Amino acid sequence: MHLKSILNRVAKQPGFVFAGIHLVVAVSGALSILVHLREHGRSRPICSGCMHKRPAYDRLPERRFEFVPLWNIPVRFVYSPRRADCPTCGVVVEAMPWAAGKSPITTTYAWFLASWAKVLSWTETARRFRTSWHVVFTAVRHAVEWGKAHRYLDGITAIGVDELSWKKGHKYLTMVYQVDRGCRRLLWIGRDRTEITFGKFFDWLGPERTAALQFVISDMWKAFLGTVARRANAAVQVLDRFHVTKLCNKAIDEVRRDEARKLRAAGDTVTLKHTRWVLLKRRANLKYKQRGRLRELLAANLATVRAYLLKEDLGHFWTYKSVSHAARYLDDWMWAAVRSRLAPMMKFAYTLLDHRELLLNWFQARGEIAMGAVEGMNGKARVTTKLAYGFRTYEHAEIALFHRLGALPEPEWLTHRFS
Repeated sequence: MHLKSILNRVAKQPGFVFAGIHLVVAVSGALSILVHLREHGRSRPICSGCMHKRPAYDRLPERRFEFVPLWNIPVRFVYSPRRADCPTCGVVVEAMPWAAGKSPITTTYAWFLASWAKVLSWTETARRFRTSWHVVFTAVRHAVEWGKAHRYLDGITAIGVDELSWKKGHKYLTMVYQVDRGCRRLLWIGRDRTEITFGKFFDWLGPERTAALQFVISDMWKAFLGTVARRANAAVQVLDRFHVTKLCNKAIDEVRRDEARKLRAAGDTVTLKHTRWVLLKRRANLKYKQRGRLRELLAANLATVRAYLLKEDLGHFWTYKSVSHAARYLDDWMWAAVRSRLAPMMKFAYTLLDHRELLLNWFQARGEIAMGAVEGMNGKARVTTKLAYGFRTYEHAEIALFHRLGALPEPEWLTHRFS
C-alpha cells in the first residue's frame, strides 16, 4: 500500500490533494518525509476570516507543517498558501483544513501530542517526539480549549469542592468537581480559596444549573460552607469523610507529640518512638511489626492510647444505616471525647458539634453520589502537578489540570487513534 493511500484514509484534506511524497536525507543522515499538497484545479481559496470562498489574490512562499511521525521519521506537509481577496476581511491568507491559524503543526499532530501528554510529562512528550516543550503546550491548550467549548454541562446534580496547593507560599487553587455516580470530572478552577473565588463558580454555572444541584461535598472551610449556604441553599451540604478523619488524626498526633515530649523529659525515649504511623494508619493496613508495636502500646496506660481508642470508636459512626442511631452514637462519642480531658480531642469534638447536622447529611448522600471522589480527584490533581515538575504560570496549571481531569470531549472526526 502506498503512503499516499494511507494519508487519504486517515488524513484526507477536503479541497486539496497529496501531490507527491519524498524521502529527504540530510547531510547529517537524518531522514524526513515531505508531503506536498496542492489545491484542486478550479477550487477557490476560503477566507480564514469569514470562511467563504473568495477569488485568489496571490500566493505566499512555501510553508511546512509538522504531521504525525512515521517510524520515528518526521513527516511534514508542504504547501504554498494562497491569499484570498475578500470584500469583507480584505486580503487574507486562506484557511487550510490541516492547520489552525499560524500554527506550524497540523491539527492531527496537535491531538496526537495532546493524547500522549496525558500519560507523560510535557517535557518527556517533547523529547520522545523530537519537538519543543512549547509545541506540546500549544497542542494541549488547543485540545483543552476545544473540549471546554464543546462539553455538556446539563444534568449536574452533585459537586465537590476542595483546595489544591500549587506553589510555595500558601498559594491555592479552588477545585470544583462533578461527583455524580455516572460522571466524575473537573468542572472549574479558581485562584485562591476565598468566598469571592468560590462565588465566581456559581456565577459561571448559572442560576438554572445551580438550582438543579442536590448535593455539595466540602471540608469545614468557612468560605466553602458559607458560599454554599448563600448560593445553593437548596442543595444538601455534606462534609467530606476524608477531612473529618484527617482532623481526628491531627488531634491524635498532637496528643502523641505532647506526651512524647513529657516522656523524653522523664528519660523515656522508647515508648512512643516511631509510633506515629502505627497510630494513624488503619489496622487493616498495618504491617506485621507495626501490629506488634500497637499491641505493646495498647497494654500501656497512656493518653495517646486513649486518643487512639477514641479514633477507632469514631470509625464505627460511618457504618450506621439509621441516621437517628448514628446521631445518638455521635453525641455519645463527642461526650466521651470531652470527658477524656485531652485538649486536642476536646477541640476536635467541639468542631464536630458545630458541624453536627452537616455530618449527619453524609448518610443522606450515601449511595446517591461517589463519596470518595473528591479526594480521589484531588489526589490525581496533585500527581499532575508533580508530573509537570511545577507550573510556570497559572495558565499552565489550569490547562494541565483540565487536560487530565476534565474528561473533555474530542472532535467526532478524530476517529483514527494513533498508538
